[in-house]
Amino acid sequence: MNPSTSFSITALSPLDGRYAARLAPLRPLMSELGYMHRRVQVEVAWFIALSDAGFAEFKPLTPGARTYLLGLVKHFSETDAVAIKEIEKTTNHDVKAVEYWIKSKFEARPELQAAAEFVHFACTSEDINNTSHALQIKSSREQVLLPALDKVITQLRVMAHLHADEPMLSRTHGQTASPTTVGKEIANVVARLMVARDRVAGVQLMAKMNGAVGNFNAHLAAWPDFDWEALSRRVIESPEPLGLGLSFQPYSIQIEPHDYMAELFDAVARTNTILIDFARDVWGYVSVGYFKQRLKDGEIGSSTMPHKVNPIDFENAEGNLGLANALLRHMSEKLPVSRWQRDLTDSTVLRNIGVAFGYAVLAYSSMSTGLGKLELNREALADDLDASWEVLAEPIQTVMRRYGVQGAYEKLKEVTRGKTVTAEALHGLIRSLEIPDAEKDRLLAMTPASYTGKAAELAKRI
Repeated sequence: MNPSTSFSITALSPLDGRYAARLAPLRPLMSELGYMHRRVQVEVAWFIALSDAGFAEFKPLTPGARTYLLGLVKHFSETDAVAIKEIEKTTNHDVKAVEYWIKSKFEARPELQAAAEFVHFACTSEDINNTSHALQIKSSREQVLLPALDKVITQLRVMAHLHADEPMLSRTHGQTASPTTVGKEIANVVARLMVARDRVAGVQLMAKMNGAVGNFNAHLAAWPDFDWEALSRRVIESPEPLGLGLSFQPYSIQIEPHDYMAELFDAVARTNTILIDFARDVWGYVSVGYFKQRLKDGEIGSSTMPHKVNPIDFENAEGNLGLANALLRHMSEKLPVSRWQRDLTDSTVLRNIGVAFGYAVLAYSSMSTGLGKLELNREALADDLDASWEVLAEPIQTVMRRYGVQGAYEKLKEVTRGKTVTAEALHGLIRSLEIPDAEKDRLLAMTPASYTGKAAELAKRI
């Protein structure tokens, strides 16, 4: 048996099983491997910063030592992660295992061995963990989450422009309503997603490095007159690789408050809700025949009904967006809550950030695939419009009101409400109206397909 196939079949989570290949870009960032990698990065950045702090007991590192240390981060591998896990079997403490692994890399390097006790100096585990989580989120947002979302937005924008002029019957409360265009309805989604996307991208990723309860107690015990807060801020906010490229959190208990995470997860969940709304709408449009789906060779829609081409990609997206939101909303409600100066309930929850992101990215992928299969069925759109002349009651009565025709709404209601309305019936009413002939001619020339207002203009503008 192929080992990868075996892993896929026995995986407890579909993200590492059935959908493993589609989430390959996220796995090295949000997995245990990714978490260890970022811990090593934080420890190295802090260690180098301490060497530059001006302490007589820790002289500035040589260029060669710095290059070597940064190389531990740059070239961190799965083999290194396995080695750390082996150390953890003895320590039963994951952060301590990272510290011991780094120190083990100092062997045969006297300069580093002499300064080994400055690895993890004055840090609590959470100084390393919270910064590592922020770095994981940063890379995942930049490299996977936003690019996957941007792909969907780009596809939708292209469709909005392509179908800007294609008239479509609207439905409000499930009933026929003023026509729009296909492109305008897609543009509505693009506009919402653009705002939501900016909110996801705009959340500042916070980090703290201030000791066991956030007061630099141990730091000041070692060097009472040193500005530890300034050093902490410098390490956190300086660009990578010597810094972490995050935003400094000056106030915390033992753990970073996680408010920024709640803000980010809520922003992603709101984005996902927009896409759930759209997935359901597209599902409906496929159902009524407005869209066809390109066939894929060999694909089967039903085990007993060979004619079926199901909107499976949009259904998959909807389901996975729901799973993502369930996790994201739990995390946004749970993570900012911690008993007194620290409890451990956040730790196991934080390990599921990658799972939540994974379901979101999987959904974006399915949505993108589904959009790529859609073909507009102009005939179905035209037939629906041609069977819905009642929607012209709105422009007719609005023009009647303009010219002071009494009881305009009531007259149209009498002719149209609950009835099958024909073009002939409407034209007869129009000819009987006491309005200028030019206005009669304009209304007589109007069809459901031409009554779309600024829809095309709005669609092309997005």
